[in-house]
Amino acid sequence: MSRISDTRLRTRETASRLVAAGKRPHELTVDLIYAEIRQGSRTTINDELKQWKDEKTRSDALASQLPPAVADAMLGIWAVAVEHGEKVYDARVAELEQATAHAESRAAEALEARAAAEETLRLREVELGALGEQIAVLKQQLDAANARAEETRIRAETLEAQRNTEREIADTRLRELGTEHEKAIAALRASLETRDAAFQSELDKATQRMEGVQKHMMQQISEAREERRRADVLATSLQQRNETLLGELGAARVTQASQEDALRAAQRENAALARERAEWQRERESLESRLIAIRNRSRAKLKRVAVAAPGRARGLPAQKE
Repeated sequence: MSRISDTRLRTRETASRLVAAGKRPHELTVDLIYAEIRQGSRTTINDELKQWKDEKTRSDALASQLPPAVADAMLGIWAVAVEHGEKVYDARVAELEQATAHAESRAAEALEARAAAEETLRLREVELGALGEQIAVLKQQLDAANARAEETRIRAETLEAQRNTEREIADTRLRELGTEHEKAIAALRASLETRDAAFQSELDKATQRMEGVQKHMMQQISEAREERRRADVLATSLQQRNETLLGELGAARVTQASQEDALRAAQRENAALARERAEWQRERESLESRLIAIRNRSRAKLKRVAVAAPGRARGLPAQKE
C-alpha cells in the first residue's frame, strides 16, 4: 500500500478520534489533522477530510432520523467496524512495514547492483572507447584493403582480358600449327611408305641373293665334306695297306735270308706306298685349305651382302622430314 493511502486512513482515524474527544466535525481543519499525523501532503489530507466530513454529515443525518435504539445499534456496529478496521489497519501496517523493509533491502541490493553495473558500464565505456579507436584503425585498414582489392580486381580484369586475347591468338596459332602438322605428317607418312616399299623391295632382293649364296655355300661345304670323307676313306685304306705291308715286312724279316728278293721288292713297294702316303697327305692338306678358302669366301660374301643391303636402302632418294 502507498504512503498516500496510509495518509488517508490516518486522516479518517484522527478525525474520528478528535470527534469522539469532543471536537465538532466542522472544527476539524487540515492543520489540526497534519499536526496530529505529521505525514502526507495537505492536499491529500484536505481531500480525505472533506470526504470524511460529508460521510459524517450523512451518517449523523441518518442517525437523527432513526429511532434511538436503531441509532444506538448502528453506532455499535460502527464502533465494531471501526475496531475491526483498526485491527485490519494494524495488520496491514505490519505487512506494509515488512514489505517496506524487504523492499528497502532489495533497494539496497539494487543500489549495490546498480553501483556495480555503473562501474561495469564505466569499464565497458572505457573498453568501448578503446574498441572505437581500434575500430577506427581497422576501418582505415579495411578502406585501404578495399582500395587495394579494387586495384587488384581492375588489374585482374585487365589481365583476364589480355589472357583471353592471348588465348584466342594462341588457339588460332595452334589450329594453324595443327593443320600444318597434319599436312607434314601426311607427307612424311607417304614418304615413309614409299621408302618402306623401296627398302622392302631391296631387302627381298638381298634376301634372295643371300639365299642363293647360302645355297651355293652349303653345296660347296657339302662337296668339301664329301671330298674329305673320300680322303678319310682313302687314308684308312692306305693305313690298312700299310699295316698289312708292315706285317708282311715282319714275316719277310723272319725269312730274310731266303726272301731278300722279296724284301727288296717289298721295300720298293713300301717306298712307293710312302710316296703315295705323302701324296695323300699333301692332297688332304690341299683339300683342307680349299675348305677353309671356301668358308672364308662364303663369310665374305655374306658380309658384303649384309653391308650392301642397308647401303642400297640409304641410297634411295630420301625426303626431308
